[in-house]
Amino acid sequence: MDELVIIHKLQKRIQSTLQQIGDVMISGGVDNYEKYKYLLGQAQAYQLTLQEISNLLDNKEQKNEDGNVINLGNGKGST
Repeated sequence: MDELVIIHKLQKRIQSTLQQIGDVMISGGVDNYEKYKYLLGQAQAYQLTLQEISNLLDNKEQKNEDGNVINLGNGKGST
């Protein structure tokens, strides 16, 4: 199976799971703060994963004048 087909299927699965999490949160399926925080953390992780996959597929890495890759991360531990 072609790698891009696998990647697109993975993206669809992640998007579906993210939608399910949103549906649970919106429909009142969260009965305590711990469950809310857990679901929110899962949603953020799935969103980050989808963004990283998208960045890799689009080849959007920024390069500086020397040709070195610039780290566009969240700043934690990066220089």
